[in-house]
Amino acid sequence: MNFPRWTKFFWLPKRGYLKSRWNRFILISLPLFALTIALTVSSSNRMFSGMSKLPVFNLAGFSPLAAKEFSPILSSFDISLTPLCRQGTSLGYQAATAIGDPSPRNANLSGTLEPLDPSWKEKLSALPFPQIHGRARLAKVPVIMYHDIIAEKQVFFDVTPTEFEAALQLIQKNGLTPISLDQLVEHLKTGIPLPKKPIVLTFDDGYQGHYKFVYPLLKKYGYPAAFAIYPAKVGTTKGRSSVTWEQLREMAADPLVTIASHSVTHPLDLRALADEQLKQELVESKSTLEKELSRPIKYFVYPSGKNDDRVQQGIQQAGYEAAWTMNDEETRFAEDSESLLTIDRIGQSQLAEVIEKADGGPPLTFLGNALNFYAPVELTRKTASQVPLIFASGGRPITIHADSRYQVSEIIAGTPAIAAVDGGFFSLESVNSNIMIGPVLSQKTGKFVPGNPKELPLIKNRPLVLINLNTVKFVPFDPDRHNTQAGMESDLPGLTDAFVAAGWLVKDGQPQDAQSFGKLYGFDAERDRAFWGVDWADRAVVGVSGDYVNSVKFGEALSRAGLRDAIMLDSGASASLAYQGESMMSYTPRPVPHVVALLPPEPIETSTCAVSQKS
Repeated sequence: MNFPRWTKFFWLPKRGYLKSRWNRFILISLPLFALTIALTVSSSNRMFSGMSKLPVFNLAGFSPLAAKEFSPILSSFDISLTPLCRQGTSLGYQAATAIGDPSPRNANLSGTLEPLDPSWKEKLSALPFPQIHGRARLAKVPVIMYHDIIAEKQVFFDVTPTEFEAALQLIQKNGLTPISLDQLVEHLKTGIPLPKKPIVLTFDDGYQGHYKFVYPLLKKYGYPAAFAIYPAKVGTTKGRSSVTWEQLREMAADPLVTIASHSVTHPLDLRALADEQLKQELVESKSTLEKELSRPIKYFVYPSGKNDDRVQQGIQQAGYEAAWTMNDEETRFAEDSESLLTIDRIGQSQLAEVIEKADGGPPLTFLGNALNFYAPVELTRKTASQVPLIFASGGRPITIHADSRYQVSEIIAGTPAIAAVDGGFFSLESVNSNIMIGPVLSQKTGKFVPGNPKELPLIKNRPLVLINLNTVKFVPFDPDRHNTQAGMESDLPGLTDAFVAAGWLVKDGQPQDAQSFGKLYGFDAERDRAFWGVDWADRAVVGVSGDYVNSVKFGEALSRAGLRDAIMLDSGASASLAYQGESMMSYTPRPVPHVVALLPPEPIETSTCAVSQKS
């Protein structure tokens, strides 16, 4: 049967079977956000090795205005700036952090960054509280939860001093960098890069073992940690021995130690308390700790991890800046958390497992108006918002408009493309049709093909994809202006590729709601989905869902996976991702005539290039 060409844009295909192999996937994260340490280029960025680097600057010394308008960056972060050059020309630079001396210093980074790239303030500004920044979603920071450290175990979660020191040695041996709660929160708020392989250590309940065993070992290794204290236990002898106020004051005065509130009496479930009792547990704990320790208490740790919207509202009203929880059912890194009010932690028994996954994420790049087409192409499998995802990130995006319909892996065969996903919608008039719905331009052919004028009103305001050698734009399709190459180039000069997609899944970091899809047929159906877009590290990303999902839920998952902008491509039976010549699908997709592909990153020169800065 022949169908009108425009019906392909709303086509709802069938699939033979579910992708059972996704049941075997566990939450992993490849190094999506790998950083160079100050004055050292990481092994994952060898293509930048040998470049000159600007001096290390401390991120203290913000003016009062800057600190008010932009979330202040901690004085204990150092940042190194590495120029990125090609053929002797400066492309921009990338920034990496290291953990410096925790004592305050007076260097002023704003005066250094301003002449290099005024956009640095925008890049490092915090989202409205309590949102987690999309760039932070690209990292994997395990927050490890301990309870008592005791000479002889009494319950399964007890840890002996020997076992705890072995854990610190494991952290040291594997090159992890323990960071403080302040540094974690700043990262989650602003997306500021973290050192490679960060980790956070936390200890609940204020046991005597924390002072007797943990604190000396932290000083020995120079590792920061946080201690969640509930005042009713301090100095008591009932049950297990507790830390005293004198001991707490000594610990709290050390820059390695952060004290957090754990309520007043450690109720079994804060959700069960009446409003006044809840307020007392949250407010009195904070005020008592601040009075006894003579320092602000900014963070809260939920007893037993139990909380709800009412408890979270109480946390905000009490003046806390972030709160930590726990989840016995799944392992969730800090970036997987719902918000700054529910930062997830992982039990200490899983330390060896999560150490291998810990990662600070990709470097922060400053390339002016260009995107980062210089990052290596990497494949990632992960689950976000309970939606399994497979996607490739990095490289330079192009499109390929084939002469007929093929498997995605067949279309990129013989090209340098590392990864590709099925692209725009096409006509179903014949099995060999390569006629697209809407105008199309592919640098592979160099040929602009206008869309059928009768079909154009049907795709008005759908995402028009525009690509040139430096960047990507997604704009609403205007039939009166965008059916010519000149009209498209008025939106993006130097155009190399263009096509019309289905709808926005994520726009400016926000997942799109059902109303945004208008009359798009099947957007709310559970089916395989394909997408492409740009993440918060300015990298091109192509990928698919690992199982059936509707468009709204798909957008939510992609936003939680670190996509800044994402658009939906041809989906259902056409959804297909190929990586290094192999299909990533557990079924045979429908052949397609069009793909979005990722080429290897353009080579970067290792010679020095000049980056101008004011004296």
